[in-house]
Amino acid sequence: MLAILALTCAVAVGNIYFPQAIAPLVAAGLHLPPDAGALVVTATQAGYTAGIVLLVPLGDRFPHRPFLVILLALTGLGLLAAGCAPALPPLVAAAALVGLTTVAAQVVGPLATGLVAADRRGAVLGTLLSGSTGGMLLARTFSGTLGEWLGWRAPYLVAAALTLLLAAGLAVTVPDTAASTRRRYPALLAEPLRLLRAEPELRRSCVYQAAVFAGFSAVWTCLALLLTGPAYGLGAQAVGMLALVGAATMLCTPVAGRMVDRVGPDPVNLVCMLGVLLSAAVLAAGSLGGTAGLAALTLGTLLLDVAMQCGMVANQARVYALRPDARGRLNTAYMTCAYLGGSAGSWLGIRVWDAAGWWGVCALVALLAALALARHLLARARCRPRRPNAGARGACSAPVGSRPAPAPRPSTHRRARR
Repeated sequence: MLAILALTCAVAVGNIYFPQAIAPLVAAGLHLPPDAGALVVTATQAGYTAGIVLLVPLGDRFPHRPFLVILLALTGLGLLAAGCAPALPPLVAAAALVGLTTVAAQVVGPLATGLVAADRRGAVLGTLLSGSTGGMLLARTFSGTLGEWLGWRAPYLVAAALTLLLAAGLAVTVPDTAASTRRRYPALLAEPLRLLRAEPELRRSCVYQAAVFAGFSAVWTCLALLLTGPAYGLGAQAVGMLALVGAATMLCTPVAGRMVDRVGPDPVNLVCMLGVLLSAAVLAAGSLGGTAGLAALTLGTLLLDVAMQCGMVANQARVYALRPDARGRLNTAYMTCAYLGGSAGSWLGIRVWDAAGWWGVCALVALLAALALARHLLARARCRPRRPNAGARGACSAPVGSRPAPAPRPSTHRRARR
């Protein structure tokens, strides 16, 4: 079951990223300007953001199996429509539908954590994130190679077939689950904001991931400018080859998940934040150029990728342990904050690059990691004196799912009567 769910994450996430590799082929195939293909990528990503906000909360309202099957079926139909689109407008519309519905990975996480014991949630989340990372990396290579051989429509049609086959497989393998709430749809949409106000541990996890993801996005946004600039003079292919270094996170996230189960999310978060700080220092040496600079960029991006992904495992484990009946809405709040942080990081990265170059981008990463680390140390300082063995709601260092021992019930004695 875990392998099937990890494959679902890989296919769902891959549907977001594979259009990036064939955008130039789309423009050439439809006889459009080269930048027109970027509209397809933008529509897919915008649809995905909307799907996190509009559809993921429904994972608490409906049983997971039919909900996942419907999402994947709609995604497959959208991919099929995109592969058969005769012009750019219908292709952009189909891409938006694909992005909107390919949020299965955000539904699988709450489903999987509800199927296992509390002391295995971290390991399960690490495996699922490993599948998502593999889908993201392999999708670009798959679509680029297939698109060069058979044209830009082939990746869409093959992805449609894979997605529809996966939907049929999930229909007979995913166990039955009951809905955790009967709230109406407008109330579900408003619930993530209420949870952000009510749950300090959710806010803390959102701050951590938004800060680290902002630094991650700033680096990868400006890395292409560095590699194609005068310091290196490489082509865009070099960025893609460097991105393959991130495949190492597929091995690291399951290990991070087991560590979360063993020692709790806070120690893992601490190590990851320190890893981001170290990566900023290593990446700064990339401005030197040459072989030494390229080696520094390779090692620095590897550290940054591993720290960001392993930190996500710890944050999600903390978030999912808060309210088992609202995991879909909790995930909506968490992922929305993370993506907002990533968008802000890309925007800030370009501005800092224009003002201070690569050194400024590395300083921005270090500053963001330092802010998250300061927030983390402050939370531990506040929590330790009050509740040294706190569980998920007051998590300092306790493993996810642990709870403080219940206080002994006061004994009552009946007065003996004659």
